[in-house]
Amino acid sequence: MEFCFTCWPGGPVTPPPCLRCGSTRLYYATGLCERCHPSAIPPPDSCTNCAAWGATRNLGWLCKGCASWCRKYTVKASCIVCRYDAVLDGDRICRLCRKQATLTRGAHSVFSWEEVSRRGQQLFFADLFSSRHRGAAIAEPVALRTEPVPPPAHRQLVLFEAVRTLRRRGIEGLARRADPQLAAWAEQFTREDAIRYGWSRDLTWRVRTGVNIVLGFLQAPGATLTVVDVAVLMEVNLPHRHATAVLERAGLLACDRAPAVLGWGEERITALPPGMASEVRVWLAIMHAGSTVPPRRRPRSESTIRLHLRWALPALARWAAEGKTSLREITPGDVRTVLPPAGAARTQMGQGLRSIFRVLKARRLVFTDPARQVTTGFPDPTIPMPLPVEHIRAALDSTDLAQALLCALVAFHGLTAQQLQHLRLTDVHDERLDVGDRRVPLAEPARKCLAAYLEHRRRRWPITANPHLFVHFRSATTTAPVGHRWMNLRLGPQLTCRSLRTDRLLDEALAPDSDAKRLGDLFGISTRAAQRYTQSLGHPGLQGLSPRGQGCP
Repeated sequence: MEFCFTCWPGGPVTPPPCLRCGSTRLYYATGLCERCHPSAIPPPDSCTNCAAWGATRNLGWLCKGCASWCRKYTVKASCIVCRYDAVLDGDRICRLCRKQATLTRGAHSVFSWEEVSRRGQQLFFADLFSSRHRGAAIAEPVALRTEPVPPPAHRQLVLFEAVRTLRRRGIEGLARRADPQLAAWAEQFTREDAIRYGWSRDLTWRVRTGVNIVLGFLQAPGATLTVVDVAVLMEVNLPHRHATAVLERAGLLACDRAPAVLGWGEERITALPPGMASEVRVWLAIMHAGSTVPPRRRPRSESTIRLHLRWALPALARWAAEGKTSLREITPGDVRTVLPPAGAARTQMGQGLRSIFRVLKARRLVFTDPARQVTTGFPDPTIPMPLPVEHIRAALDSTDLAQALLCALVAFHGLTAQQLQHLRLTDVHDERLDVGDRRVPLAEPARKCLAAYLEHRRRRWPITANPHLFVHFRSATTTAPVGHRWMNLRLGPQLTCRSLRTDRLLDEALAPDSDAKRLGDLFGISTRAAQRYTQSLGHPGLQGLSPRGQGCP
């Protein structure tokens, strides 16, 4: 085409309406206007949902607020306040009236929708609403149902168990399926947790949405939720741990969670014969929960259970391959045959087998303890070695304030990972730190790192209720401590809490007037543990080393 409609010979000629939207303005080419043609660059226009000026075609002629609003709500009808046709929320109110209500509340103490309708609508520019209230404390909870919903006397059984997933469907409309009474009952626990733990408004909304989605899964009277039902919230990035805690406090979640270590152990022993597997299950249960009946036994940590079973599994698998179906058939000769000839592998396998047979013998599930009659020796002692100074210096000078403080507390004062994990804000007293029964005077670099981190913590999480010194973005909304993995990841690939503590104790042992007793008193370790460092000073790899002078003042 050589002429536009304005320059058309004999014109100007009125351009035809757009074939897509019917507009008679801003005709571009091929029967489409500038708003619809893919090659055109249309100017900003009003939002089609709230009439805010500044919307672009990138979001379908919606402002950013309405784009999120339309993903959350889908019903388009006439607003009950302004009668404007737009996408409405659950109360049949449009977003424009909601924003107008925000302005009205700010200027008047008494609020009503009649006041919003009488004052009219104040149009605004798109995407200019401030998020200064994000992260603010949640207001006091409104009056909700305070009595639990009594369970019905009957329960409708489920004919077919369906596997639920939100990966393909999303969360659109699912929150409205929840029973209103159950949703109101759970809402008060959501608000209590939000106030207690300092949740932001966004996190509170996401927890509430997740709880209501899971409540919508209840298809029969008296049905209960399980942890598997709540776990589907992970597929749509909703906080399932917070939702689980709310539902547990509300009494709407059946406690069907099995300890992770028991599930891990069950996976490892499925290939064993049934009799042998049942005996190992008894050992697993007693190691995890302990025993209150004679012979009494305290529970062991999950790491101990995993190590002992992992060390003993090769022997159990070999005996199963040889045709043995129960641990009652095992003799001391079988134990000697399956043990490695020497080294740490022999010691570790012997320790794992002794742990299993000792428990089974006490429960009278085996006649004798064959592992007791076999000597496996002791593991070869390791020699503590120092870390490169540049790695420690880089961590101390890091811009990551958590990394710098972790490194300073271990490198100068030799704190363990467990002590770091459970440090609380109340343990900090000016230039001293309470660690268990000890009061540790802080070195000057550690004091500077502590002051910088506390200021960062105050600015980053101003209303968190977590009492621990170290927090991250997940633990800040709870009262749980950080994990060992987080601390080691923070320190970097070259450092760990254990290696830093070993380096610090070795540096103290290198001091001229150091001995095992002083080392034990300074760091709260036994004399035998301190002798590992003092007796290693004659190793060829430690000759010529001198203390770095990084001790406590």
